[in-house]
Amino acid sequence: MFSLFPISHARSLLACIVSLVAASRTFAFDRPETVFQIFQFPADKIPRIDGDASDWALVPASYVIGSDQLTDDSARKLKFDARNLDVRVRVGWVKGLNRLYFLYEATDNYWDFSRADLHNDTFELVVDGDASGGPLIDRQHPHKDTLPPADTYFPFHGVQAQNYHIFTPHVGKDWCLAWGSQPWIKELPWANAAQHFTFKPGESGHYTLEFWITPFDYAGPEGPARAVESVLRENKLIGLSWAVIDYDDVNAKGSAGFWNLSSKHTMYGNASELRAFRLMPLEPSLAPALDARWSFKVLDPARRLVAFQDESVGPVTTWRWDFGDGTTSDTQHPLHTYAKADRYIVNLHVTNPTGTSRRSKIWDVALP
Repeated sequence: MFSLFPISHARSLLACIVSLVAASRTFAFDRPETVFQIFQFPADKIPRIDGDASDWALVPASYVIGSDQLTDDSARKLKFDARNLDVRVRVGWVKGLNRLYFLYEATDNYWDFSRADLHNDTFELVVDGDASGGPLIDRQHPHKDTLPPADTYFPFHGVQAQNYHIFTPHVGKDWCLAWGSQPWIKELPWANAAQHFTFKPGESGHYTLEFWITPFDYAGPEGPARAVESVLRENKLIGLSWAVIDYDDVNAKGSAGFWNLSSKHTMYGNASELRAFRLMPLEPSLAPALDARWSFKVLDPARRLVAFQDESVGPVTTWRWDFGDGTTSDTQHPLHTYAKADRYIVNLHVTNPTGTSRRSKIWDVALP
């Protein structure tokens, strides 16, 4: 399933790492004055990947990114015409999962997908999960003129940001080309996709695609063992953009349009040309009025010193911790030292004008 990383390529790995570290200091977006929003799904409303868009009905219209946001940056410089192609994209995430969910809906007057090669109506997606910016394909490698082609591809292409050529629809081929030296990123458990359509090649019609992907800060050719997922958290900015490649003639050499969310045609290979997207908190209508939540970390096992972190949802007026050893605290984020080794039942009670909430963890806090 996975390609082996040639030992001969190791000599360029250090140079690539240096280049990537330098790139990580870059925090650039195309048109940074506009920040798009990524909808947060509640944990009990994660969309099912089945090609049915009904799971997305709870996403407000303000999250929809339509064809009016795209520009044709092909040589033709076409003006948008919804009678030819109309696209709507919604992006979501779930707190605690390093996944980006997408609903892609498009109506086209000519769907072109009969061939087995790259000539296929395409949704080309690029993601930079830590917004580090910089080039991500071999032809934009900073040392492409001095290094062998294998050394600009295997340890570099798609490693710090990823490009997905998603075939719309995909028939008789993988759902996408993960453009780089790590095709494993398009497979479970790192991605999944499902589509729905009723038209035939050359016909018009409506297309629905649901999918999710895992963004990576590092995804190398050696496989997933050393991969580093991008950590997704509320209010984080990530780099994201897409292009819609529209073919209208099965025998044509080129596309009929290249509609881009970025103003830079070369965003497909340079993460600094992606748009800014923010991972949003839960919409107020979906968030509980009050829900006690907390985590902990053992700072010093020898002293049995534990740090407790309040993570409650909703405005909190008071906190009351019961540490399970007969002691309590009304501090929001307390430190507590246990006198003896044991497994403890710890409770957090929170209140606000709407009511009270309790969260108990049974024996999670276990000390030597």
